Amino acid sequence: MTLTLSRARRTGAALAALLVAVAGVTACSSSSAKQIRLVEYSVPKPAYDALSKAFVKTSAGKGVKFRASYGPSGTQSKAVLAGQKADYVGFSVTPDLTKLVPGKVDENWDSGPTKGIVSDSVVVIVVRKGNPLGIKGWDDLVKPGVKIVTPSPASSGSAKWNILAAWSHITAQGGTESQATAYLKQFYSHVVSKTASGAVATQQFTSGTGNVLISYENEAITARAKGANVDYIVPDQSVLIQNPAAVTKKASAPAKKFLAFAESTKGQQIFASTGFRPVVSGVQVGTVKGANDPSNPFPTVPKLTTVTQLGGWKSVNDKFFGPSGIDTKIEGSG
Repeated sequence: MTLTLSRARRTGAALAALLVAVAGVTACSSSSAKQIRLVEYSVPKPAYDALSKAFVKTSAGKGVKFRASYGPSGTQSKAVLAGQKADYVGFSVTPDLTKLVPGKVDENWDSGPTKGIVSDSVVVIVVRKGNPLGIKGWDDLVKPGVKIVTPSPASSGSAKWNILAAWSHITAQGGTESQATAYLKQFYSHVVSKTASGAVATQQFTSGTGNVLISYENEAITARAKGANVDYIVPDQSVLIQNPAAVTKKASAPAKKFLAFAESTKGQQIFASTGFRPVVSGVQVGTVKGANDPSNPFPTVPKLTTVTQLGGWKSVNDKFFGPSGIDTKIEGSG
């Protein structure tokens, strides 16, 4: 009798433990299914904060929790490649995303209507309030007394956009590549700080370092909206910044819906409200706080160069940032 009772107790205990384990796995699975792990470059944090809040109010986002990681674009890409868990990844430049293909991200990540691009911007010149140096464009940046803050291309996608804009402003005006490279050398002689990311560059500048910051238009708009004592110039020659995003192969179902939300008209309105230029047509931008003209926040740039016009990212990376690249040699000689 005692032996039978003991066996029954052990069987009951084992069954209870199994039920607890199954319940734990189910709860964990349910929790994971309702979670989106964002791995992003640092600059669009205000946009993604707003997108996340809006998404959880939709039927697709009900009950979803976000876990976000922000940092320099190149650094974030390397972290995911090394094993950092992510459902949704977004970077400053396309090469930081394609590093994850095909291991972490599907090869068809850019086959959708926006070709994998979730936000656009342009490179601008940020100055102290009132523009005391009278900066009007790129040529003024190599005059005496100008002290430039810009990120480092070793870690920052923002830095790469800045360098391409500075270099191509010469060729956009009919100058030669040799003249463009000579200008870039002059430009670097005025750089007093190279930070890890665009966001850190903005922090340094608003804290008093230098008197000119090269940055994203949206970053300048956000800084002004937050009360920073700065102005910005949209130069006549600039580069179209195109920021890619994708879901990973192991992404949760809500992450895929979140990407679709970011690409939608509603999502693009949210991007625009934080200073990004919409990537789809038909978006009612409205008033954008912090812009030079809040009612017309995104002026046309007369000579706007694209990466495609420069030969595509493979060519651009080799030409500017590879071991023998234009930028690599200039920085090495400095």
